[in-house]
Amino acid sequence: MPGRGKTVAITPPKPKAPTMPLISRLETFSNEFVAFVRVTCDDGSHGWGQTSPYNADITAQVFHRQIAPWALGQDPADIAALVARIERQEHKYPGTYRCRALAGLDTALWDWRGRVEGKPVVALLGGAPGPLRAYASSMRRDITPEAEASRMQRLAGEQGFDAVKFRIGAECGGDVDEWPGRTEAIIPRMSRAMGSGIALLVDANSGFSPRRAIEIGHRLQDHGICHYEEPVPYWELEQTAEVAAALSVDVTGGEQDWDLATWRRMIALRAVDVVQPDIMYMGGLSRTLTVARMAAEAGLPCTPHAANLSLVTLATMHLLKALPNAGPYLEFSIEGPDYYPWQQDLFLGDPFRVTAGAVPIADTPGWGGEINPAWLEAAIWQETAAEGFRPSAYQSLYQRL
Repeated sequence: MPGRGKTVAITPPKPKAPTMPLISRLETFSNEFVAFVRVTCDDGSHGWGQTSPYNADITAQVFHRQIAPWALGQDPADIAALVARIERQEHKYPGTYRCRALAGLDTALWDWRGRVEGKPVVALLGGAPGPLRAYASSMRRDITPEAEASRMQRLAGEQGFDAVKFRIGAECGGDVDEWPGRTEAIIPRMSRAMGSGIALLVDANSGFSPRRAIEIGHRLQDHGICHYEEPVPYWELEQTAEVAAALSVDVTGGEQDWDLATWRRMIALRAVDVVQPDIMYMGGLSRTLTVARMAAEAGLPCTPHAANLSLVTLATMHLLKALPNAGPYLEFSIEGPDYYPWQQDLFLGDPFRVTAGAVPIADTPGWGGEINPAWLEAAIWQETAAEGFRPSAYQSLYQRL
């Protein structure tokens, strides 16, 4: 009809999907003992992590050869999916080095997420910052029962520890003690020295046969020890289960294990009463959470292994404060520069300050511990980056190290 206009359908433009940052650069800063990892995304956001300590310079090579290439260009937000992707891509190379290297990526991505969301990692896991009970963990066997008891008494008085762990047997010793009679001497000596108000734990580091382990276990029970770690060769799960079934003291283990199939078998066998995954040996926080959940379904507590004051202890602090089946305390190494010189000056300040037997979990984003720039400058630097990637001109000197 005249004068009648044409109706035109107008399709509004589709809203642009928000641009997700993608991983563009992965760096390692390493020496023989420690390798820190920095993940940087194409929007300039970044996070810091760490591979497992010891032979870390070798682990850094594995990281750049077999981990970093699969992570470039990927979404950093879905950490578990990326970890699983890399495991599939590197399925012909299962084992400890792959997991030790993978831990560097995983822990850096958890730090990245915390920084992006403005939350500590413990909050990302459903927990809250604050103090966390710790036990004083001795790493030494080259020490007399009298000297060990004396230093533990001093630490309990000065720092308020109400739980301590000492070493018995010899590491993978095949029933041969560190020196004759040391185990039989240190158990009653520590029990008398610490008294009833201090929880006592021991670590045998795979030192005994089942027969000898059970014999020693009865001594532990008689002297009030509550935690018996790796009594027999850890890889012999049936032997560990035999010891656990014969004793009332908690038999614990798992620190060396990374394979989820082994963890399933360990839990199904009830080989241990307490699981002790190590975040760095496991391949990061994501895989460790899987083990903790498996243990929770079986009604077992999780007290992770954390034997030095690198990022492994910092990450374990955040994990323990969030686990519903967390054990009663954090493992906290008491060894200083005379025993572990390599762990000195890794961080600015003191993220491991002990007060009244507890360590503080900060409410700052990510892991809450800033890596020492001087340490980074002295380390071996390696990079895997997307083609054409350039660091932002606005990055601080600390970020550009």
